[in-house]
Amino acid sequence: MVEVFKTNVTDRHYADILVTQIHRTYPEYNANFDLEDCDRILRVKSSAGSIDPHNVINLLTSLGFRAEVLPDVPAASAAYSIRTGHRYIA
Repeated sequence: MVEVFKTNVTDRHYADILVTQIHRTYPEYNANFDLEDCDRILRVKSSAGSIDPHNVINLLTSLGFRAEVLPDVPAASAAYSIRTGHRYIA
């Protein structure tokens, strides 16, 4: 299972610290950031089944950052505006 979060993390240094903390707290999770994405994506994959998004959000919040679950959007209906850097649903 994979869960995708929108975050307010902008700095690679902090992203690395957060990934390390996620891995320590939830050893069955594999996490990574895409800070180039306009939503500063955090992807979390679980090798042991489902992911509790509230736990991930609470962990980031306790460390001074914000995160929210990005809803599933089918690839065919999602679009991206290069001009504005925002996603929208077509």
